[in-house]
Amino acid sequence: MNKITFIGAGNMASSLIGGLLAQGTPAAHICASEPSAERRAQIAQQFNIQTFADNQQACAGADIIILAVKPQIMRQVCESLAQQLTAQQLIISIAAGITTASLAQWLQHQSIVRCMPNTPALVQQGISGLFAAEAVSTAQKQAAEHILNSVGASVWLSEEQQIDAVTAVSGSGPAYFFLLVEAMVEAGVKLGLNEHTAKQLAQQTALGAARMLCESPLSAAELRQQVTSPQGTTEAAIRRFQAAGFESIVSLALAAAAQRSAELAQQFTD
Repeated sequence: MNKITFIGAGNMASSLIGGLLAQGTPAAHICASEPSAERRAQIAQQFNIQTFADNQQACAGADIIILAVKPQIMRQVCESLAQQLTAQQLIISIAAGITTASLAQWLQHQSIVRCMPNTPALVQQGISGLFAAEAVSTAQKQAAEHILNSVGASVWLSEEQQIDAVTAVSGSGPAYFFLLVEAMVEAGVKLGLNEHTAKQLAQQTALGAARMLCESPLSAAELRQQVTSPQGTTEAAIRRFQAAGFESIVSLALAAAAQRSAELAQQFTD
């Protein structure tokens, strides 16, 4: 069984550690490196794993190293590890905006998987886009997929630039739904509901609709049409959404997110 080291022990790393343990990975096969002594103590107590203050010490003997640090310090972290990596080790980066080419240059290493998870991973309902560099073996791809699937699901990308689209759709996506729920609650209050009731109605509706979408063989369009009776209340609302350019707004918003993702990648590369 692979030995896995996390460099950085923030929320996403913590989620992955919890997911791996829940799926049967022994705690003895997982360790984490973290500069904060307080955070190290929390992680060690919560998951019963070994923790380190030193990244190099944490990586000794690891089969898989997961880089879970902020993009701003990624180069520094990678260059400090470069001299001790072996060709057999797999590097997985969950940092936004850092290309595999940059990671390969800083690490002097080729077996790299780059992924874009999203925050529902914190409740084991995430989705991640994965891209593997050419040197990554089939077994290593399977190992990376197993790790990310411990907190949800994953999809493989054929081109690295598709990470920008993944960022726009799913990486930033939860915030779009939170914004919609915010607006529904506010509208419910304006229509005479108290805030608690409006919030409960909107949240459970979002949860139920999401489960229907995931569990039904029907498409989102078909499910929407089932709810939309001719000349009914839903049709009145949908028509108003569309008259305001709903589809165009969504398209423009996601394009802006993808463009910003590409800009950040360029910034970190420079």
